[in-house]
Amino acid sequence: MAAATVEVVYALPRGHDAVTVRLPAHATLREAIVASGILERHPEIDLARHKVGVFGKTRRLDDPVSPGERVEIYRLLAADPKEARRRRAQKR
Repeated sequence: MAAATVEVVYALPRGHDAVTVRLPAHATLREAIVASGILERHPEIDLARHKVGVFGKTRRLDDPVSPGERVEIYRLLAADPKEARRRRAQKR
């Protein structure tokens, strides 16, 4: 298998940070994220806590990437969804 070019994306509250990287064959999601430099630009990312995925589907850090994939780093929830719904309902 030849080298793979993938996009690594981190969603921010306003916008996103996207980097295209070229990786050797059989590279993993973790290797793509590290190669992108996003961890240095966003020190709040903790790969032990943040979920990652490809095209909206959650994947493990040691899963291989394929050419053309978009590796996504998902932000942590700011609030518990149940609690947020409860607060909105109380305001009505």
